Amino acid sequence: MTELKKEHPKEKSELHPRNKHRQRYDFKQLIQSCPELAPFVSENKWQDLSIDFFNPEAVKMLNKALLKHFYNITYWDIPSGYLCPPIPGRADYIHYIADLLSTGNNGIIPTGNKIKCLDIGTGANCIYPIIGNSEYGWTFVGSDTDSVALQQADRIIAKNPKLNNKIELRLQRHSRDFFKGIIQHGEHFNVTLCNPPFHASLAEAQAGSIRKVSNLKHQKITKPVLNFGGQNNELWCTGGEVKFLRDMIFQSRQFAESCAWFTSLVSKESNLPQIYKTLQQTEALQVKTIPMGQGHKNSRIIAWSFYTPEEQEKWVSNRSEI
Repeated sequence: MTELKKEHPKEKSELHPRNKHRQRYDFKQLIQSCPELAPFVSENKWQDLSIDFFNPEAVKMLNKALLKHFYNITYWDIPSGYLCPPIPGRADYIHYIADLLSTGNNGIIPTGNKIKCLDIGTGANCIYPIIGNSEYGWTFVGSDTDSVALQQADRIIAKNPKLNNKIELRLQRHSRDFFKGIIQHGEHFNVTLCNPPFHASLAEAQAGSIRKVSNLKHQKITKPVLNFGGQNNELWCTGGEVKFLRDMIFQSRQFAESCAWFTSLVSKESNLPQIYKTLQQTEALQVKTIPMGQGHKNSRIIAWSFYTPEEQEKWVSNRSEI
């Protein structure tokens, strides 16, 4: 019996309206931009061009092609075993942050190098600074506790002249600190970003991978396949996502005047009540939860500020004059 061809929507409407990845992947165009992708592309059982999304090398090459085609990034690579992020979802975060920043700027999305962002845990892939700078011209500080990751991120910046002097990398020497040792005296950021580790242990991370692959393949899988890779500090930490975010929120209070907005992704909706409670304890003056839909997964951004909307507008105005 012939399997019916899948009907795909023309547009991924769950993605942000400004996201360049709302259309289905045009592999012919991507191969034109990045010929190295060609060996990984073939017809699937529905006679559509695709790649094997369970092959880490294929996924990494797709990322290279997307970054080259849409963002003019001529060199991009990550060490074996490091997190290979899904580009459309990462772009969504950046676009929603642009909307957030517009709320303190008379509804106008701020662009240019006066907008300074802090990416906590930038990783070897440096993906948020790349997209944020390419789309809006923002400058970034990327921090990480992993010196190997920062070496690779530095290589990406050095080999793409358009990123030179737009992204600065800083090593966080104390793994329990988020802002201390990174934000310098008198330094100010419009926004901070973070993609926290979701799991509380390696075993939990592997179990999550097994569930994900089993669902996608519609068959029981017993061995974890981390097709997007990821080092331990990228995937899990003691206490999991909720402890990570509660610690970040408590520490952000000490840097209340340094940032107009603090933000982070929140993978698990069940963690929100504890996060809201922590934000109340730290007396955050503004809290926003921004829903994001990415394929089979729903996520959200939590954003908080220790400024009132009026104070934020004044803060932004003063910064733009510097």
